[in-house]
Amino acid sequence: MAQGIRKVGIIGAGQMGNGIAHVCALAEFSVLLNDIAPDRIKDALATINGNMARQVAKKIITEDQRKAALARIESAEKIGDLADCDLVIESAVEKEDIKRKIFSALCPVLKPDAIIATNTSSISITRLAAATDRPERFIGIHFMNPVPLMELVELIRGIVTGDPTFEASKEFVARLGKTIAVSEDFPAFIVNRILLPMINEAIYTLYEGVGTVESIDIAMRLGAHHPMGPLELADFIGLDTCLSVMQVLYEGLADSKYRPCPLLVKYVEAGWLGRKTKRGFYDYRGEKPVPTR
Repeated sequence: MAQGIRKVGIIGAGQMGNGIAHVCALAEFSVLLNDIAPDRIKDALATINGNMARQVAKKIITEDQRKAALARIESAEKIGDLADCDLVIESAVEKEDIKRKIFSALCPVLKPDAIIATNTSSISITRLAAATDRPERFIGIHFMNPVPLMELVELIRGIVTGDPTFEASKEFVARLGKTIAVSEDFPAFIVNRILLPMINEAIYTLYEGVGTVESIDIAMRLGAHHPMGPLELADFIGLDTCLSVMQVLYEGLADSKYRPCPLLVKYVEAGWLGRKTKRGFYDYRGEKPVPTR
């Protein structure tokens, strides 16, 4: 057992949070799922149930494993419910002030030896750790989306993260059946440092009229063998998330090559955030997605 990690708390029951709960429960950890909106916890449990049912249909897991895993996930409506967790993973929105508020509410209720992890995709681990009472027991455990399908987890130490925390986190991720890539604590880490500027460049390619939405996506799918075109992928990730990662890169590295494309900013201002709002670079309101430009 990962250095005494038996019970895992997850803060944020959105797309990432429910995916993390899913893989933790299948790996036989007890899971407490917390969110400020109790309805979101209900929705997350329904999503996990549906996703596990699909895994049963594909013979990835058995029906018994599904039932046992679902029984391991409990709803935690109050932050105080996470008091006896060995590890708490914060998976809230990608906004530093919100994450800091969560940590200041969480730290007083946690037992002293509990580890706090963040699933941030871009924010400084060292800076977030400094907002807690246990920076040496704080680490970045960045899952990829969708969590049940993606094999990689980025592990990011802050400047203060202790060896026992790092080792326990490595063991925990290994038990989930995921592969680890260790990243230094630089803006956006490894995957997003490479992926998001590519997506941003695809948006510039559209903005400058080099190609249409369809031609850009087909070019990268068939010309570079990417499973999804960059604009389709941006819609899947969420254009607000893409923009916030680009802003972190631009501010953190002060290099003009990371400047968010004005068209990306416009779409976010319009509330066209991709699949989750039914409109982004594609319109998802009909039977099949239609390019919006």
